[in-house]
Amino acid sequence: MPTTAPLHLVWLDPFHPLAPNEQAQLAQAGLSVGVVRTMDELQAELAQERAAVLVLGLGSDVSLLVDSLEMMQAAPSLPVICRVERRHLELAVSAIRHGACHVLAADDWTATSWASALSCATSSSQPNDAKSTEPARHAKLASNPAARAEPEAAVRSVVYVDPVSRNLLALAQRVAQADVTVLVEGPTGSGKEVLARVLHESSPAAAGPFIGLNCAAMPEHMIEDMLFGHEKGAFTGALKEHRGLFEQAQGGTLFLDEIAELALPLQAKLLRVLQERSLTRLGGERSISLSLRVIAATNKDLRQAIARREFREDLYFRLSTFKLRIPALTERKGDIFPLVSRLLARYQPSGVSPAPGWQVSAAAQAQLLAYAWPGNVRELENVVQRAMVLCPDQKIDTQHLMFDDTSELQLGAGSVASGWAELLPSHAATDHSPELSVPSGEALSSSKPLQAAVKHSEQHLIRTALESSDSRIEAAQKLGISPRTLRYKMARLRDAHPASALTLETLSH
Repeated sequence: MPTTAPLHLVWLDPFHPLAPNEQAQLAQAGLSVGVVRTMDELQAELAQERAAVLVLGLGSDVSLLVDSLEMMQAAPSLPVICRVERRHLELAVSAIRHGACHVLAADDWTATSWASALSCATSSSQPNDAKSTEPARHAKLASNPAARAEPEAAVRSVVYVDPVSRNLLALAQRVAQADVTVLVEGPTGSGKEVLARVLHESSPAAAGPFIGLNCAAMPEHMIEDMLFGHEKGAFTGALKEHRGLFEQAQGGTLFLDEIAELALPLQAKLLRVLQERSLTRLGGERSISLSLRVIAATNKDLRQAIARREFREDLYFRLSTFKLRIPALTERKGDIFPLVSRLLARYQPSGVSPAPGWQVSAAAQAQLLAYAWPGNVRELENVVQRAMVLCPDQKIDTQHLMFDDTSELQLGAGSVASGWAELLPSHAATDHSPELSVPSGEALSSSKPLQAAVKHSEQHLIRTALESSDSRIEAAQKLGISPRTLRYKMARLRDAHPASALTLETLSH
């Protein structure tokens, strides 16, 4: 390696800082090292565009790697070498799946090992005009739950920033290495399927298929056929054999969502399949051996369902070999702003330049933190999408936030706004700006006409509902909103269009 042009390493290891003698060893090997201690310092170092390799020291999970890849969306070709303690073998595997190009033992300073690591890193880097889109692929949610994962697919980059979420992610990745059935509990919209996919993609069976079924979405007789399959001629209309979802998920994962909604007769059949690890298709005689992981999810208390004789106790114990609980979004508020950033980036118009970017005002952030989020992450996604439709200039403020139920909003703006930075990761918060920004496209030229059309449509819907109703309460029910929300919208119309609002007030009395 030429000493005239040393390879520059950016070094971040909050668990085992680089000792002077170790840095001297690297210098003697012709390596230039820039040591950073925080994500902010890392961002500043990478902005200089002189780094050739990023070296990360991982503690007990891959959170640091995930955060770094999130931050490096603008420079996805920068190779990453991770240093892991020898006792954390599963962490080394997880780091590779997340996108690290090489993993070294934390106590390994041999020239051979480092030469191999650097050779791998430099050979994996690409020119700027042909940068890999791999980090973007890691961050993308699979749209087809039944799609077979590619053998080299890495674990998705999920937004688990809050300490509670980080602990859950680390536990899930550890559970994924064991061949056990998992029961995921959590409220509606909290992301149970996302966690199930993390379990699948962190497991040795990540190359296999991930098959999902909502047990509440179909009639009992259809679910039985979908799960277990049938032979040709098993019933009228069975013109050919059908492989059930258990067979389709061979070598991978079968995800049974809303398991509490499964009828009792089907619960008995499912229990037998889980116990025997085999099944017989409807109308068949041959026993088919199964090799797959089953993950079940529910938003109900199965213990109470057992007491009401709605769920089999033996099936509960068979499914809950290991239980993981996803807390409600209001219990992990540190995830709210990173989720908003991810959603703004996901739903920005395609094909537009990344400047100047979406911004969320401090007042809007205070409302996002203060809201109770009864619909959890799913409701947050709705609120962000509405704000993007209503906002004409990519600067989201309180007037652009339309919550599903404004009665849930209890503002404590002073105390909430002052503490928002503590909830963000170090690279997402700044001391100088109280605004949350995310790269995005320039505002479309038709944004203002679109906003006017949205307001006109909303006014028309409110007017129609009031004309056909005997009271505001009935009108609110027809609109699918609370009476408080209806009063709030009418007040906004009164301020913006006094003449039109007068007509609405007349209709509401």
